Amino acid sequence: MTFSDTGYDIAHLLGGGILLLSFVLLYQRRLEGVITAFAIQGGLLAAAAAWQGWVQDEPGLYVTAFLAFGAKALLIPLALRLLLRRLGLHRTVEPALGIGPSLLAAAALVGLSVMVVLPVTAGQAQALTRENLALALSVVLLGMLMMIGRRNAISQVIGLLSLENGLILAATGVRGMPLVVELSTAALVLMLALVAGIVVFLLRDQLSTLDTHVLDRQRGEGP
Repeated sequence: MTFSDTGYDIAHLLGGGILLLSFVLLYQRRLEGVITAFAIQGGLLAAAAAWQGWVQDEPGLYVTAFLAFGAKALLIPLALRLLLRRLGLHRTVEPALGIGPSLLAAAALVGLSVMVVLPVTAGQAQALTRENLALALSVVLLGMLMMIGRRNAISQVIGLLSLENGLILAATGVRGMPLVVELSTAALVLMLALVAGIVVFLLRDQLSTLDTHVLDRQRGEGP
């Protein structure tokens, strides 16, 4: 596949859109905005998986695309919105690192991903696969940054799910990746999301807040 191929360009457009939405997740302060950005990222992930299915002639990736769209673009965002309404939360979220430092750290992590992936995979994979892996690693690292840089439990859950979006993006971009691996990864993170939802309710019931910084004070570590 050459740099002029339409398949190459569209794959990178979709992967770049997923990465851009990771920056949007870090930038957003309102919980509704965070959930909306995650839903759009899930839709782009589904489109990227479907496109890879067409490029690689792998029908199994269409199943991955369908599951990603149903779970990431529809069901999980809907469940999170219902959770917000039930808890009566419609407010801004104060990040632990601040918006500016978070975006600077995110840009540095993207640069690190490119510096690590491209040289390591030089001569070992197609250009499309190499750069898709660099984009996917960037999404994974930005999901981790969101989990670290946000104090709100719901935002941290979305950071975890965004991280898993990067794993699926990487899996779909590698030819011959068994569908069972992708489905197992998705099932694992959905279980983690279920556990995280239970933790959210416990935090709300016991501490009357979703700010995980309160846990430090409960342990006597905070001010």
